[in-house]
Amino acid sequence: MLTASLRRSGGSLIVTIPQSYIEQNQLEAGAVLSVEINGEELRLKPTRSRRRLADLLAATPEGLHRVEGWDELPPVGSER
Repeated sequence: MLTASLRRSGGSLIVTIPQSYIEQNQLEAGAVLSVEINGEELRLKPTRSRRRLADLLAATPEGLHRVEGWDELPPVGSER
């Protein structure tokens, strides 16, 4: 089990997250973690924002080749 020490920064206490956890979860400075408090237990978990279709479409470059008839193809799975 790993241990960590608290240190003071202004009016807050800060805990250092082990490098192995940072690498395992592909975290970087500014990453958002959810915090769950259950009695004496404090649980931190990385949050991953879901990408919205509108954001993905906005990031799509203009002028990409579009397959002829794509929009008329019937569904093959559970698409709607």
